Amino acid sequence: MSDHNYPTTSKNLIWSISINVIIVIAEIIFGILARSMALISEALHNFTDIGSMTLSWWGEKVMTRPNTSQKTFGYKRAEVIIAFVNGGVLLGVSGWVLIESTIRIFHPEQVAGFTMLIVAIVSLVGNGIATYLLQAGADKNLNLKSAWLHSIQDALFSLGVVIAAIIIYYTGWNWVDPIVSISVSIFLFKEVYEILSESVDILLDSVPEGLVLEEIKEFLSGFSGVKNVSDLHVWQTGSNDRFLSVHLITNEISSNERTKILAEIIKLLKEKYNIHHPTLQMVSEREINEIGLECGHCN
Repeated sequence: MSDHNYPTTSKNLIWSISINVIIVIAEIIFGILARSMALISEALHNFTDIGSMTLSWWGEKVMTRPNTSQKTFGYKRAEVIIAFVNGGVLLGVSGWVLIESTIRIFHPEQVAGFTMLIVAIVSLVGNGIATYLLQAGADKNLNLKSAWLHSIQDALFSLGVVIAAIIIYYTGWNWVDPIVSISVSIFLFKEVYEILSESVDILLDSVPEGLVLEEIKEFLSGFSGVKNVSDLHVWQTGSNDRFLSVHLITNEISSNERTKILAEIIKLLKEKYNIHHPTLQMVSEREINEIGLECGHCN
């Protein structure tokens, strides 16, 4: 299980969802009254984030379920799957806003600037509170990070709408609204790409970010008695659960020496590489010949 505090993060997600529900209702009502497509569009955007945050809340609950005989790794990858889905939704919404805003540069909508300003300020405050609540643990958990990104996108959009509303109110420049939306969307594309990329890497059992396979192989080869390192794999099931499996070919050493080497390797893997789930197979060349161990797929 991830090392964040589940009851706290779950409660923060519920509060963030509630805040966004209130914001969506207010933006739709006042957007229709003010004939403001900007507010209605932001309400639709917030509505997608309510769904994404609900998925994140569900993911936090699922991740705490124990391992079973069928799901031996438990449900920890629910975090990654939900982060991937959230990232995809965020990418799609950002793309839609980018396209719609580009169109509105050439065909600007008449906006009731004052009403837009008041509602945008309320939305900014609400989204700011939701973003603050979700920040705890977002740097250690992909699922929470995706929810936090959704929330910060809402806050940035609200800030953009506040700025645009002030300018529109005093100047009548309706084209400012889509310009702000385009700027925010481009800024967020980088963040979305990173979370999607990290999710895909975990789902493909790639070597965790920050680790170098050759460096770990060299580290394992440096132990006394180890002649060769093969079939080395390092992967992770969630943001904080790193696994390693490896074949260590050794000299003819005693059982006591083998135990000491294993204990030292396990200790240093945890300290040096934050790998808490190693599986090591230690065999000598004689034992390989005796049991007929073949490894055509070994790296």
